[in-house]
Amino acid sequence: MTSLKLATSYSDSPILGYGFVPTHLNCSISVKNRSMNRRPLSGKKPFQAVDFELRLKMKKIKGFTYPHCMIVFLLLKHVMPCLSFSSFVFGDSLVDVGNNDYLFTLSKADSPPYGIDFRPSGGQPTGRFTNGRTISDIVGQELGAQSFPPPYLAPNAQANAVDVGINYASGASGILDETGSLFIGRVPLRVQVDYFNQSRKYMVNMTGEDGTKVFLEKAIFSLTIGSNDILNYIQPKIPFFGKDKVPPTMFQEFMLSNLTAQLMRLHELGARKFVVVGVGPLGCIPFVRALNLLGSGRCSSEINKLIIGYNSKLRDVLQQLNQNLGPEAMFVYANSYDIFSHIIQNYRQYGFENADAPCCGGYFPPFICFRGRNPNTSSVLCSDRSKYVFWDAYHPTDAANIIIGKKLLDGDQSVCSPINIRQLYNYTP
Repeated sequence: MTSLKLATSYSDSPILGYGFVPTHLNCSISVKNRSMNRRPLSGKKPFQAVDFELRLKMKKIKGFTYPHCMIVFLLLKHVMPCLSFSSFVFGDSLVDVGNNDYLFTLSKADSPPYGIDFRPSGGQPTGRFTNGRTISDIVGQELGAQSFPPPYLAPNAQANAVDVGINYASGASGILDETGSLFIGRVPLRVQVDYFNQSRKYMVNMTGEDGTKVFLEKAIFSLTIGSNDILNYIQPKIPFFGKDKVPPTMFQEFMLSNLTAQLMRLHELGARKFVVVGVGPLGCIPFVRALNLLGSGRCSSEINKLIIGYNSKLRDVLQQLNQNLGPEAMFVYANSYDIFSHIIQNYRQYGFENADAPCCGGYFPPFICFRGRNPNTSSVLCSDRSKYVFWDAYHPTDAANIIIGKKLLDGDQSVCSPINIRQLYNYTP
C-alpha cells in the first residue's frame, strides 16, 4: 500500500550567502510503499517484503515556508495513484501464473522447461504455461508495474490486493463450471470471482470501504477466458459437451450469458475498468491441427467459424454494457483472434521461423512438454525459442506474447475497442 507522510520543523541555522534566517523550514515528505510476498521483475528469488521510502527534503532554501511545503505535499498526494499499476487477472492457462500449482490437477506447468526464459525466477517454473511471460505480465510491465500480481492461492497473496493486485486465473478453467472436468482440479470463472470477493473484504478491512472503492476504480480487471469451453465443446466424449451437446449458436449464447453474469458481479463489487479478451484462433493451434490431421499452414475452419461467431457476439455484449453502465465503467474488447491470426499467417514478417509445430513437446500426441533426468525420455525442445510462435501444443511463446501484448496496449480500434489498454489505464470517468 502506498502512503504519504509530511513532517516539518523550524530551525534558525545560518544559510550560506543569506545570513541568519530564523524562519527557515525543514520539510520532509516521505513516499512509502509496503508490499508483502511480492515477486520482483528482476533477480532470481522472490523477496518477502519491500519497504522503500522516497524522501524529498527542502532544507536551507531561502523563503521556503510551510505553505510551500503543503503545496508540494498536496501535489504528490494528487499524483500518487500514477506511481503504480494494479490489475486483477481472471482467466485460464493463457494467464495463469501458478494457481494450479496449489491444486490437485492434471493441468500444471510446475516442471521444467516451463519458465525457462522467465528471468525473475532464474528460469525455474512458476506455474506459467509458457517459456517466459504471459500477455498480462507484459502489459503490466509496459504500464509500469514493479511486480507481478501473485496467484491468489499462494500463501499470503492477499497482502498484494491493496498494492499490485491478484491473479485468479486457472489452467483448464472456463466460463462454464463444467469446463475442464477431465483435468480434475481447476478454478472456474464463477469461483475466481468468488475469490475476488474475498480479496475485496480483505481490502476493506485494510483500507476501509472508501479507500477500497477508490483503489478498485483505478485498477484494471482483465478476463482472458473461453478457449477451454470451446475446446471441450468440439471434443467428443466429454461430460456435458458430448453427444447431447447443444447447437453451436445456443452454446455461444450460454457462454455469453454466464460471462455477462460474472462481469456484472465484478461491477457490483467495484470494478470499473475491464479488458475482455476474445478467444483466439484455436483452429490453428498445434493440438487441434494434429487431431484433425491438418498439414502445414492449414487450420480448422469449422472451429474458427465457431470462435468468430462467439467473438462477434461478445463484442456486441460489451458495447451494450458500455451503453448501460458508461461512462462510469469502461468495457474494452480485445481482438486477440485477428492479432494472433495475423502473426500465424505472416510469421516471417515478425521474425519467426515456425508457426506450425510447438517448440516443446512435439507435434503428435500426447503433446506433453517436460524435461526428465534422462534426455532420451524428455520432450523435444527447439534450439531457439524466439523463432517459434507456439511454446507447446496450446500456448504461445514469450516472443509471441510480446507482440500480442504490445498490440493490445497501443493498437487502434480494429485491435481494441472502444479504446486500447493504455488509454484504459489513463481513463477517468
